[in-house]
Amino acid sequence: MVMEMEELIIGSHVSYTNNDGLLGSVKEALSYGANTFMFYTGAPQNTIRSAIDKDLTLKAHKLMKEKGIDIKNVIVHAPYIINLANNKDLDKFNFSINFLKQELKRSEELGINKVVLHPGSHVGLGTDTGIQNIITALNEVLDSEEGPVICLETMAGKGTEVGTTFEEIKEIIDGVKYQNRVMVCLDTCHINDAGYDLNNFDKILTEFDEVIGLDKIACVHINDSKNVTASHKDRHENFGLGNIGFDNLIKVVYHDKLKGIPKILETPYISSEAGGIDRTYPPYKQEIAMIKAKKMNPQLLEEVRAYFK
Repeated sequence: MVMEMEELIIGSHVSYTNNDGLLGSVKEALSYGANTFMFYTGAPQNTIRSAIDKDLTLKAHKLMKEKGIDIKNVIVHAPYIINLANNKDLDKFNFSINFLKQELKRSEELGINKVVLHPGSHVGLGTDTGIQNIITALNEVLDSEEGPVICLETMAGKGTEVGTTFEEIKEIIDGVKYQNRVMVCLDTCHINDAGYDLNNFDKILTEFDEVIGLDKIACVHINDSKNVTASHKDRHENFGLGNIGFDNLIKVVYHDKLKGIPKILETPYISSEAGGIDRTYPPYKQEIAMIKAKKMNPQLLEEVRAYFK
């Protein structure tokens, strides 16, 4: 009996608007040829959140079922304004905790079980103190065994970011009471910029397994990087056009040890001038096609611009 190859779970960041809700996010993902996606439940830079439309959510769930998108692979990204690592201003620290609680409730209302979170920046308090603050905050947010899982994102080490090394992520996980509700989002651009050489991804996965355990990887952000390894800058590049390169990223996407794990593109939009107006367009349809074909398209940017003209 011949075993069927496990389907690649591939998608990108998509929009979520008040008018279209989750249904609009699903339709956008499908237009890219994706079978998963990631979204913010509101603007990542502010606290403005509108009520979730239950009717649009039900329609979204129905469409996902019809089109073969498993909701277990769909991901919410927590907003950037949440910072659990710095408690110097207790009002801001408590705000971050309470806002993250709200985001988890919104995700649960939408039926989404995975929420990606940037661990935070210690802003001068030191990494050890930052880690302890994150642990304290997560133990307040995750106050029961049941509920959405927080996926701590590996960070590039820009400024005073916490979570730049696997050891730092591990220390956070170890300090959380309900560890079943904490997993990891592996970001290729971030780990490259943090100092992990993706020319030897097998070595990286071995190290991750020894420190944290591969069973803790919930999703992978497959971004190229504008920077060399250990630059600590965090600047994403389009798939195959950066310093990580197409071949290295394809190895990540199709790695045997990452089968069944959602892969999400967060690559930059492409700028294009049409009718004298500068606009930006998502490259995800073209990038997903390249990934599925396992073949680099050197005319990627030009094709994106031409497609949207």
